[in-house]
Amino acid sequence: MEAESAQPDFWRDPAKAQAVMRELRGMRNLVSVWRGLEKKTVDLQEMIVLAIAEDDYSLKEEIQLELKKLNSQFEQLESQQLFTGDYDNRNAMLALHAGAGGTESQDWANMLLRMYLRWAERHDYEAEALDVSAGEEAGIKSAIVEIKGDYAFGYLKGEHGVHRLVRLSPFNADHARHTSFVLVEVLPEAEETVDIKINPEDLRIDTFRSSGPGGQHMQKTSSAVRITHLPTGLVATCQGQRSQHQNKEAALKVLYSRLLELDRKQKEEERARLKGQRIEAAWGNQIRSYVLQPYKMVKDHRTDYEVHDAEAVLDGELDGFITAYLRSKVGK
Repeated sequence: MEAESAQPDFWRDPAKAQAVMRELRGMRNLVSVWRGLEKKTVDLQEMIVLAIAEDDYSLKEEIQLELKKLNSQFEQLESQQLFTGDYDNRNAMLALHAGAGGTESQDWANMLLRMYLRWAERHDYEAEALDVSAGEEAGIKSAIVEIKGDYAFGYLKGEHGVHRLVRLSPFNADHARHTSFVLVEVLPEAEETVDIKINPEDLRIDTFRSSGPGGQHMQKTSSAVRITHLPTGLVATCQGQRSQHQNKEAALKVLYSRLLELDRKQKEEERARLKGQRIEAAWGNQIRSYVLQPYKMVKDHRTDYEVHDAEAVLDGELDGFITAYLRSKVGK
């Protein structure tokens, strides 16, 4: 592949060149990580041999901690072998939309936003909220978060769907049992000049006053931006940035990702049609239920994977669900 990139006519096709260079960077990073893991394993083996030879039990706790870290790294690398999608190694765009139910669903959307931010933090990913629309009383109506890091989309793509919460309501005096829904969208980040070509004439750009918190500046100026891609009807809106220019850039980034996801879905459906597989026309019902009352459990309805430590899941411990989903897709 390096020889290919050294050919004189390599850069004549920028799209192909970018794809090759991206794949090359990914391979280099993967080799570097595996070599690092190999070195840590050798170092730990030497530490164990030394501890046994000197009958030194003071190293036991440190060795157990290092073993746990190595096992976690190995499981993460093992999960990466399950990635087969064209865009699995990309950054991810995460969009959350509170369902019907007002404050209850908006609070649930905010809980999910925190869950994904904590997951990103646990994996040393960079997460930036491009747009957040606050709820009237609590929580959020919607949010768009960019999560940057190797294989962010590959890990998170299985989170796409409806997430259901069952709990005792903290927002009414009776504390009645309440069910809330939030739609989570997961999109691969698009490389604007490579993946998608957009004719400027196909875009309708509207500006309007930002709503919600933000002070007088946001209320009095038309800084919010809504971009509509006329051929597909796809819409991207952003009002969370400080200026109209920044909102436009963020909205365009989201629009490119929505167009890339649309193209990806169409290709998947075509491959499924040629294979004679059943094609699901919509995202359907909830993919996962989070039950906090009368018992505690989080269950994924696609894989039947479940845990009873709901608080840990809501604090970002999602790897079990992610791995179960990826393994369920092997060979499909």
